[in-house]
Amino acid sequence: MPRPLGELEDAVMTRVWKWNRPVTVREVLEDLQQERSIAYTTVMTVLDNLHQKGWVRREAEGRAYRYEAVSTRAAYAAALMNDAWSQSDNPAAALIAFFGMMSDEQRQALRDAIRIVQGPDTPPDTPAPNPGSVPGAGER
Repeated sequence: MPRPLGELEDAVMTRVWKWNRPVTVREVLEDLQQERSIAYTTVMTVLDNLHQKGWVRREAEGRAYRYEAVSTRAAYAAALMNDAWSQSDNPAAALIAFFGMMSDEQRQALRDAIRIVQGPDTPPDTPAPNPGSVPGAGER
C-alpha cells in the first residue's frame, strides 16, 4: 500500500496526473511558481523522490528527465481508502460511517461504480441501510 503523499509531493503529482503526459522539472516548477515560491532543485528532488518511491517513471531526454505517472490519481485514492478500511476492527461500521459522510453526488457515483463492477444484470438500487440499524455503526 502506498503511503499518503506529502503536501509538496501531492502538489507535484496533481500536475503529473492532470497533464497526463511526460513532464519536465521545468514545466512543474513554472506551474508551481504561480502559487508559491519554490526552487528548481526542490522540484527536481521531489520528482526524484517520487521516482524512487515508484510513483513516477522517468526517461532521460538530453541532460534532463521526463517524468510520467505510474498509476492514476483514482488508483491512489482507492489504495488509500482500502488501506484505511482494512485497518478497521469493524469494516461494515467503517463503511457505513464513510457513506454517512458522502454527499448525494458521491453516493450516486458509488451506486454507478457498483453497477459497473457488478455488471448489467444487477437488480435496481435498494435503499442504503440506516446507520442506526447496523450493529456497531455508531461506534468509532
